[in-house]
Amino acid sequence: MSEKPGIKRTKERTAFSREVGAKAARKIKARESIQDVWFGLGMMGLIGWSVVVPTLLGAALGIWLDKHYPGKHSWTLALLFIGLGLGCLNAWHWVAREDKAMREEQEDKDD
Repeated sequence: MSEKPGIKRTKERTAFSREVGAKAARKIKARESIQDVWFGLGMMGLIGWSVVVPTLLGAALGIWLDKHYPGKHSWTLALLFIGLGLGCLNAWHWVAREDKAMREEQEDKDD
């Protein structure tokens, strides 16, 4: 028993402190990943609606035009595809903007 009691306690406390710190860091990382999941789900919903709304508006306008101005070609089908195209462009814009923001945020964390 050449070791002093105070020294042994300090070593035990240091190991305990490291263990508690590691657990706390894991818990914080888990919370952040859960928030990332919810953010991703919300972004999928936003992207979905950004495609659906122009598509439905195009179809609705096409139906109205077909009723009031019937012709050889279907306005509904044409405007449905135009709305779908605009919606996809809109979704691509959202994804590109969010990707750029996430990359910039990651670069800030790395610095």
